[in-house]
Amino acid sequence: MKPLELYIHIPFCKKKCNYCDFLSAPADRRERAAYVESLCQKIRSFRELAEAYCVATIFVGGGTPSILSVWQMGQIFRAVKETFWLEDSAEITIEVNPGTVNADKLTAYKGMGINRLSIGLQSTDDRELAALGRIHTYGQFLETYSMARAAGFQNINIDLMSAIPHQTRESYEKTLRRTAGLAPEHISAYSLIIEEGTPFYEKYREGKNASDLPDEDTERRMYEDTRRILKEYGYHRYEISNYAKEGFECRHNLGYWERAEYLGIGTGAASLIENRRFTEGEEPDILSREEQMSEYMFLGLRKIKGVSKSRFREEFGSSMEKIYGNVLEDMKKKGLMEEEGDYVRLTERGIDISNYVMSEFL
Repeated sequence: MKPLELYIHIPFCKKKCNYCDFLSAPADRRERAAYVESLCQKIRSFRELAEAYCVATIFVGGGTPSILSVWQMGQIFRAVKETFWLEDSAEITIEVNPGTVNADKLTAYKGMGINRLSIGLQSTDDRELAALGRIHTYGQFLETYSMARAAGFQNINIDLMSAIPHQTRESYEKTLRRTAGLAPEHISAYSLIIEEGTPFYEKYREGKNASDLPDEDTERRMYEDTRRILKEYGYHRYEISNYAKEGFECRHNLGYWERAEYLGIGTGAASLIENRRFTEGEEPDILSREEQMSEYMFLGLRKIKGVSKSRFREEFGSSMEKIYGNVLEDMKKKGLMEEEGDYVRLTERGIDISNYVMSEFL
């Protein structure tokens, strides 16, 4: 059986954050119940496809999946287990936000087979959290983290964000050190991007209220501080924005960067099955060989170790040098890419302007 990743989308939250452009919104109990019922039917509709696969990872994302009741989450996992074969060692993650879980809910998650939590913290500064529109305080996060450990979770990710309103380099360093000091197994650290259609876009577009935000130089130093400080605490950077203790890299996310087959179930969730990309309700986009090679490069280069030349040849029947030789040489001359053994990867300078480098392979 072939390995498969499952992504299950829960598009609900208590309150939409000021920076968020994800497909999510508040919903009442009736709407949530109807969605879960429909979601379970959709999961079961994949019985025929499931016969060829064994699920290696599951990621329940949102929105805020933990807003659902224990019963509703149990319905979802019953539908999954009735439909798909799961690896004994499957990585099963759920996103949770402080203020939406308690000890009983976390214990129930363990009983369902969930073995990894991803907790949205963003900052340890309450003023910064309020500016982001988060529903919790740092104190409430600490309570959630403590309950998760007490419930037996030994694989926890914490999300952090830099370059946010009212944040200074000093306050960000405090967030990094406080978080790393808790010794979670994984930390995701992203820089704020002002997305169109969000409250932040209206507030900060065209340079408005610029004094609220760190300047470019400070943002750059925050970026450098992330790598330096997390390394002090024993985290290695394995992807542009992700850091882990050894052996705790997120298998689900690595699957995306390595073009593993995945099935997204729920409103707006995307899938990649047999080189067909599709979202619910849309016609599949069948990827050409050129598109597959391009994805192999620009997705794989997100990984710090880079992309394998031998695997490229195995998958596409041609050498990486033959297809992308001119681009590779140009990037190496500019000091943006380098080779080590079988791998081609971004240099530190290349990581800094990774969007530019990756665009060269499109």
